[in-house]
Amino acid sequence: MRKRVAIIGGGVSGLAAAVRLRDLTPPGTELIVYEQSGALGGKLRTGKLGGVTAERGAESFLMSAPDGSESAALALVRRLELEGALRHPAAVPAALAIGGDLARIPGGTLIGVPGNVADVGSVAQPATDRDLDEGRPLLAAGEDVAVGELVRARYGDQVVDRLVDPLLGGIYAGRADRLSLAVTIPQLARTARIEHTLQAAVRTAQAEAAARRAPGRPVFGALDGGMSRLVAAAAAASGARISLGLPVREVARTGDGWRLVLGPTAAPQLDEVDAVVLAVPSRAAAKLLTGVAPEAGEAIGVLDYASVALVGMAFPAGTKLPELSGLLVPPSEGTLVKAATFVTRKWPHLAGADDPVLVRASLGRAGEAERLQFDDTVLLERAHRELCELTGVALPAPAETFLQRWGGGLPQYPPGHLDRVAQVRGALPDGLAVAGASLDGVGIPACIASGERAAEDVHKALEEAA
Repeated sequence: MRKRVAIIGGGVSGLAAAVRLRDLTPPGTELIVYEQSGALGGKLRTGKLGGVTAERGAESFLMSAPDGSESAALALVRRLELEGALRHPAAVPAALAIGGDLARIPGGTLIGVPGNVADVGSVAQPATDRDLDEGRPLLAAGEDVAVGELVRARYGDQVVDRLVDPLLGGIYAGRADRLSLAVTIPQLARTARIEHTLQAAVRTAQAEAAARRAPGRPVFGALDGGMSRLVAAAAAASGARISLGLPVREVARTGDGWRLVLGPTAAPQLDEVDAVVLAVPSRAAAKLLTGVAPEAGEAIGVLDYASVALVGMAFPAGTKLPELSGLLVPPSEGTLVKAATFVTRKWPHLAGADDPVLVRASLGRAGEAERLQFDDTVLLERAHRELCELTGVALPAPAETFLQRWGGGLPQYPPGHLDRVAQVRGALPDGLAVAGASLDGVGIPACIASGERAAEDVHKALEEAA
């Protein structure tokens, strides 16, 4: 009998699940992707700015996994035969904006955590007498702490406030003192359970990753034509039926499968499937799990999110910017702008001689949603003014702009998050799997790997039930 699998959520996690299921399941298996919005891709969204390709969500992905092996994103790009479209950033440094100056981000760090405190003196004054060998590993087996807690104890406040916080904030829009080490820097969490000093733990993690990384593999990759190209290719390769604009309101167990309740309350539609992948944000997942796995729903529903906004500005060709790929701003600077990318400097394939100069700025951090509650004109003007101040350049008025709001867009992972994820997955009935950034990480590779794991879980359940 032909099997039917529903994937609820058409972001990159759901699409990765659909591609993986197509590869795993027998020919004829019907896959249906339900996406309640009008478009696939979630936070992968490509548009145009000044006639140039511009991302309104994630702009790139890591080419390597934390252990140095090939990332799930690179593997999917190969699977979709998009390797020829890979592009990599220019070898141009980024800077930290501190006290009116731009200081280049020190090398040799692991998301801001230095392997040698002597190398960060231009940015922060580290404590040099705290990282002592006390005769035991930094962390006990299975222990998780906030990144800031560990680094403050060993390197002092300035290393966290001026280096770790802005680098973590650029990825998660969160604060080091509230983010799980095991989730955000897993390779360091692992070596901290072996090594007796933070410096040794960082160096061991870096050495292990370098030993596994393919020689010459770039750190980051993007696609010529934008991330929406990945979305379209994944949807096509999955062979799934795509349903847009039809929300799934309820998931219920039947005797031998699952019933989905779709559409408006006044005119519900039903669908019967053999397995379900939930690839939606945590609150939506918690609601759908209420009737079938309440313990899992309760565990996943408590996750907080940060709201952010992305501003794109197209300046006239020839506009001068600092010789940098971009900048990061520590929270202590008090700006709404937390990061900026000089897009056409960072990505040479977007920088034609007569093309506009593109800058993309990220606004907002966890706990600061109220600072984004202004109309687009106010936020665009604020971003422009702060960019002038941060770069020290009197930038002209942009010829074209965009403002993309991602309300509740970035999950915040407190210490112990991985235990809660294990609790969620352990409470799910066979044939139902979960995936997405709320579980396994915000980066594109983490979301892809999460979707693929969910696909493998439901495939296993289908095989055992056959």
